[in-house]
Amino acid sequence: MARRTPPGARPTIRDIARVAGVSKASVSYALNDLPGVSEATRARVRATATELGWRPSAAARSLSNARAGAVGLAVARDLRLLEEEPYYVRFIAGLESVLAREGVALLLTVVPDVDAAVRVLRDWWGERRVDGVVLTDLLVDDPRVGLVAELGIPCAVRGGIDDRLPAGGAVALTVETERQAVAEVVEHLVAQGHTRLCRVSGPREFLHTRRRDTAWREVTRSALGVAAPVVEADHTSAGGLAATRDLLAGAHPPTAVVYDNDVMAAAVVAERDALGVRVGAEFAVVAGEDSVLCRLASPAISASHRDVVADGARSARSLLDALAGRVVEASVAEPRRFVPRASSTRR
Repeated sequence: MARRTPPGARPTIRDIARVAGVSKASVSYALNDLPGVSEATRARVRATATELGWRPSAAARSLSNARAGAVGLAVARDLRLLEEEPYYVRFIAGLESVLAREGVALLLTVVPDVDAAVRVLRDWWGERRVDGVVLTDLLVDDPRVGLVAELGIPCAVRGGIDDRLPAGGAVALTVETERQAVAEVVEHLVAQGHTRLCRVSGPREFLHTRRRDTAWREVTRSALGVAAPVVEADHTSAGGLAATRDLLAGAHPPTAVVYDNDVMAAAVVAERDALGVRVGAEFAVVAGEDSVLCRLASPAISASHRDVVADGARSARSLLDALAGRVVEASVAEPRRFVPRASSTRR
């Protein structure tokens, strides 16, 4: 049996060479899959390295092949929302389901706004800490788009296309569509007898909010003869409740409200007595995002469902394809599927 290094000490190439009885150069050739040693020597060196518990240095590997072995995700979100919303936990789980299997680390940070995200991404790239990045929640005028285009950072972009960021090469785009999901929700609500509809949206600075605004206006105008109103909120439970109170205090309050995420919808259902509404029977509640919050609420909340874990995995695979030099065409995410539950179904 090979003699191991002292407890706590990290085995080196010198240790492997000594135990295997070869030169340090031969160890380097063998471990880096380079010509210059016989197959028998290569096998002996690798066996010795495994027995000694040797692992390659990430820093040395980065210097030798310009790869960091990591991708970055800088989440630009209010921490209050991240405390409540399960979306990012599921998205990150999807990323990790692919990255961990491929031995690629995920460098994750949460920052208060996109300007801070730009600084983080620029530092990561300049310090060679990441090989690529994942961009989510794009803004209408998003400086992260300009940054990755300027520096040529390989990226997976979730949820939008920008003229400054063409698809293909080192850019993997996943485009989300909204019209089908909105149409299914509106069709359901009209079938339940509702004509006074309203939507409580997220911030309009997001591209996905603007897309939903457009789809909502088109679909409700077609179904009702007039575009149903939209009230802007901030995706938090407090924001959703405040918007709902204002709507209910109006001269002609809606009988059905569609919320852009699960958190706002769940908060309204939880506070229905305080709001003075009978959810399901007289006041329909629909969430634009499905999660365990919707399924465990009482009554359970109707929602537009998508597989967020699968979305994260798809983004990770696309980014790895881009890093490997494979041309990645822009893809369209699977549309949400409406799941009716008690919160919008008359008994």
